[in-house]
Order: sequence, then C-alpha cells, then structure tokens
Amino acid sequence: MLYRLLTGDDTSAFCHKVSAALATGWELHGAPAYAYDAQNNVMRCAQAVVKRDHAPYAPDMKLGQQ
Repeated sequence: MLYRLLTGDDTSAFCHKVSAALATGWELHGAPAYAYDAQNNVMRCAQAVVKRDHAPYAPDMKLGQQ
C-alpha cells in the first residue's frame, strides 16, 4: 500500500489536488486536518490518501504519478 499526505492552503487548488488523487485511484485515509498559519495568515489543509494497486514500492518513485 502506498501512502501520501497531501497538503496546501485551504483553497480550491487543494480540493482539486485531492480530487485528482481520487480520480487516479487513491482513497481517502482518515479525516482531513486544518491548522491556522499565523505567520502567513492562512488556513492550511492536509489529507492522507492511500493506494493499494500500484507498481512495487521504491524510495525514489514519484507517488503522485502512481
């Protein structure tokens, strides 16, 4: 099983990142997380995703291309 943690500002771009992962076979893993970044005055998001069907794992693989 492959694991990725998608992160970004709380914008539609983050939602598109998660949607793109789901469209390519990744599945949500747990609830999203949100935190306020006071230095940049923005909310940050994180969502874990997993994928079961994939090429054999290698440390140098590009997870977003799986």
